[in-house]
Order: sequence, then C-alpha cells, then structure tokens
Amino acid sequence: MEITVDQMYQIENNGHDMGFLKKFMMENAGAASVRRLVDKQGNLESKKILIFVGLGNNGGDGLVMARHLAGYGANVTVILLGTTEKIKTEESNWNWSILEKMPSVKLISGDSFNVDFKPDIMVDAILGTGISGEIREPYASAINYINQTECFKFAVDVPSGLDPQTGETANIYTKCNMTVTFHKMKQGIPKRKDLTGELYAEKIGIPPEAEEGIL
Repeated sequence: MEITVDQMYQIENNGHDMGFLKKFMMENAGAASVRRLVDKQGNLESKKILIFVGLGNNGGDGLVMARHLAGYGANVTVILLGTTEKIKTEESNWNWSILEKMPSVKLISGDSFNVDFKPDIMVDAILGTGISGEIREPYASAINYINQTECFKFAVDVPSGLDPQTGETANIYTKCNMTVTFHKMKQGIPKRKDLTGELYAEKIGIPPEAEEGIL
C-alpha cells in the first residue's frame, strides 16, 4: 500500500504523541538503512563512506547511519551542508552531538566542502520528503558531486531533488543505486526507478495504531 507524504507526516506525529518519539524513528530508520547497505555490500570494514547530510531530519537519519557504519569498521566521513547551529531539529542535534564524541567518524561542516579522497560508497541524506522550490547551495554542489563521482550511491528515504509525492524532480536531483524509504512507500517514489535504483520500504517501529483515522 502506498501513502501520501502528508499521511506519513500525520502518522509520525501520532506515533510521537503516543510516546514513540521521533528520535527513536530516526534511530530505527538509520539502522534499517545500514542493514540494507550491509546486505548489499557485504563487509564494510575500512570501506571509505561519505555521507552528505542536510540540516533537517533526512540529515539526521544520515547521522545515525554514520554511527552504525563506524560500528561496522567503515571509514566514515560526514559532510554537514551548513553550520552546526543551523541544524533544524532536536533529533538531528542530538545525533550530531554523539558523533562529536566519536573520533572514529570525521565530521566536516560549513557552507562549502572539499573532498580529498575517493569514496567507495556515498550516502545521500540531504533532502527528504519536505522538498520545495529550487535547490540552492551548498546542497546543489553536493548533489552535483554525488552525480559526478563513480561509486555506489545510497539514498535515505528519497533521492534528493525527487518529490516523493508526485515523482517530479527539482532543478537538480541525485541518481542512486539503492533507496530505502520508511514505514510505507510514498506514492511518487516508485515512479522514478531510474533515480532510486533498488527500492525498499522498511518498518521503523511506528505503532500500527498511529495510522488510525489516517489510512
């Protein structure tokens, strides 16, 4: 069953109101994504993984992934596309603060970036379901960098620049090898298999009761 982006937003809020906090949804989303990546790629030990994270909760899922990937022995670099004080949500801030205590993960932040190594895997955790309007810097440079770099590309929830409701694209967008979306499939995502690559919808622990009155 496919759902709308608005329904997903309401389901998350209902789950949160029941006490299943959004930080737990974020934790499970990041963990489920890493499991899919491990299933696909096998041993990640000393693989160079570059994670681009936006300032919203899509970025937060990427921050969770960074911690889990470090646990698998991967060589993880996180590029936050903006300055840390611009992180938009409490959940993402909380996950960033954990990574700051982890020397095993290299953190880069700011309004521009420079990558001085060739990644084996790149994670697109830039823009999620809340996409609107033209994509600006530094997000635009990150999307272009992902598209220009030869490696395995993994999208969190939706490839950045793809509207998960309509399947339409922004002025620029990523083209990925694998996409993991959460809870249930959003209507627009399967329309663009050329951008998502292999596509999965993973449960993240939201109680089924959170759907009552919505679906």
